[in-house]
Amino acid sequence: MAKVLMKGNEAVGKAAIEAGCRYFFGYPITPQSEVPEYLSSELPKVGGTFIQAESEVAAINMVYGAAAAGARVLTSSSSPGIALKQEGIGYISNAGLPAVIINMMRGGPGLGTIQPGQADYNMVVKGGANGDYHDVVLAPASVQEAVDMVMEAFDIADMYGTPVIVLADGLIGQMMEPVEFNYVRREGIPEKTWALTGKGDGEKHMIENLVIEPDDCEAWNHRNFDRYARIEANEQAWEEYKMDDAEYAFVSYGTASRVVRTAIGYLRNAGFKVGMIRPKTLWPFPQKAFDKWDAQIKKYLDVEMSMGQMVPDVAFACNDRTKVLFHGRTGGNVPTVDEIVEFGKEVMGGGK
Repeated sequence: MAKVLMKGNEAVGKAAIEAGCRYFFGYPITPQSEVPEYLSSELPKVGGTFIQAESEVAAINMVYGAAAAGARVLTSSSSPGIALKQEGIGYISNAGLPAVIINMMRGGPGLGTIQPGQADYNMVVKGGANGDYHDVVLAPASVQEAVDMVMEAFDIADMYGTPVIVLADGLIGQMMEPVEFNYVRREGIPEKTWALTGKGDGEKHMIENLVIEPDDCEAWNHRNFDRYARIEANEQAWEEYKMDDAEYAFVSYGTASRVVRTAIGYLRNAGFKVGMIRPKTLWPFPQKAFDKWDAQIKKYLDVEMSMGQMVPDVAFACNDRTKVLFHGRTGGNVPTVDEIVEFGKEVMGGGK
């Protein structure tokens, strides 16, 4: 398929359709409103259903129902809207149901700004609902990667029975880039023999969520974490950039990592041996990348559009909090190449 120039929000909507999504439930909020706008027009053309719910809370519970019936279902929102969906996401996670959730992040806390941010990391990666659970979290750094990750998200969700969140800052939703759509279904995805099918003469199914007895609930949690262990073993993903001879490594994701990539070019030209580990999965965090490179890295330079929410995960991954330095912008600001270059020089020597 030839590449086409598309806005990020519209491209992820098309990606969902290409991956077999036929149900969308959501509510408009900047900077992701073009996702439901696009799907409101395009889903009915392929026999799908689009519903603009009365609220984010209503939307996520509609997702719960469609997922329980075995459908490929999508919702999207932005930061405060995702916060409102967290209870429903927790229910879907506990029930072991597949669903895809797109979060085009904006500044915060609260309503914050409508400009891009990355301060939803803790809410999404650590879990914003109650209880012990994880959701798979994918972090694209381009419109093409957002397209690919949305398609992959549906397969991962069906493979393991879990919500998958595509976590992108608002710039990725708003920028236009050339993209192509080449969905190939992952092998080994199990049939949804558990799905609710309504009344009839066939086998009766039930989706459980409420577990009253403590021992039963504990066993339920252990079963969930057996699934999470498989995900951690199989689904860690990252990019290595200029790492072969690196003595220092930036760690960054999303739009911030694009700025870091340019800054590395300037630092390399100035003689600094520096590379980047870019997590593509925020959960599971790419521990394997740090195991691979840690022995040769003197310091990790964490760059985010937040106040440093990823720093504890980087510190845990390298098992040394003193090796992790942080530079961030927040409130809708994006770090500049110049400030990242200066940050790098200050850490590596030669800064102001």
